[in-house]
Amino acid sequence: MREYELNFIIQPEISEEGSAAILARLDAELESGSERLCCDDLGKRKLAYEIQKFQKGHYYLLSFLDAGPVVPHLERLLRLEESVLRFLTVKVSDNVVDVEARKAEAAEREAELKRRAVERAEREAEEARAREEAEEEQRQAAAQRSAEAAEQAEAESDGEEAAEASAESAPAETSEGSTTSETEAPAATENTEASADASIEEDKS
Repeated sequence: MREYELNFIIQPEISEEGSAAILARLDAELESGSERLCCDDLGKRKLAYEIQKFQKGHYYLLSFLDAGPVVPHLERLLRLEESVLRFLTVKVSDNVVDVEARKAEAAEREAELKRRAVERAEREAEEARAREEAEEEQRQAAAQRSAEAAEQAEAESDGEEAAEASAESAPAETSEGSTTSETEAPAATENTEASADASIEEDKS
């Protein structure tokens, strides 16, 4: 039995369900006469160069044992998948003597990969929650700043209205004061004239 590694890249926007469907079809091809070892989800990475206008791709590495005939079938399957950007099959070993030992080693490897995947998912979920909390705090701070700005604008508007009202009432008071002075001025003139007439009469007598 030879050991092979099948590297393939899927379009980054393909859902987990879509990727799982591709992996299931590959596993189905390996069920007859082959030994599937493990599949490593390497995650989304930046491509070395742009492929079909994609800058990133979702990388997978599938390891399996086979005498060789299954390789073209797997490659044909991937070639027909529109969501697969690139694939490459590499022969790792010409002759695997202890197949069972290699399968046990691969099973341990796959269990470790699953554990890491769970930890990564939990970490990503925690980071997503932290981002949501930070965004919520920013929204609340922005809302508070808007409310404070509205209150300040309202206070300034009330102050301007009070100043305008005070400015409008000031000329009226001045006008009333002037009227009073004009009223009192003739009265003072009349008193002065009366005093002058009294002095003239005294001089005549």
